[in-house]
Amino acid sequence: MVVTDHLTLDEQLCFQLYAASRAMTATYRPKLEQLGLTYPQYLVMLALWERDGRSVGDLSAALALDSGTLSPLLKRLEAAGLIERRRAAADERRVDIQLTEHGRGLRSRARCIPPEMAEASGLSDDEFTELRKALRRLTDSLISHH
Repeated sequence: MVVTDHLTLDEQLCFQLYAASRAMTATYRPKLEQLGLTYPQYLVMLALWERDGRSVGDLSAALALDSGTLSPLLKRLEAAGLIERRRAAADERRVDIQLTEHGRGLRSRARCIPPEMAEASGLSDDEFTELRKALRRLTDSLISHH
């Protein structure tokens, strides 16, 4: 009978996720540098390309980021001319984020990144899709657990 030592790095799902995340981010880095974006800024842009005019609160929820992390990202994107922050007319407490023309135009330059990343993963299309679904289920389960 083989006894597995569950206290090794290779047996830790958390370590495999951590290592994969670091490798994924490192693979994104040179692609995003060509766009003038960091990985977290790219995530903000993805959310805005999906739906422009989101409130800061909506972006925070969509990206699972607190406002202390999101606000500096938005300031840098605004300084780069990619977004504008505007107070909502109906509710001055709400700040809406709008893509600038430059921000909308960057989307076409970013189109090649997802397929390049899928190819770099070494996974088939089906494996890539199943992994993404499994990670979404894992995230939802862990969030609901605590």
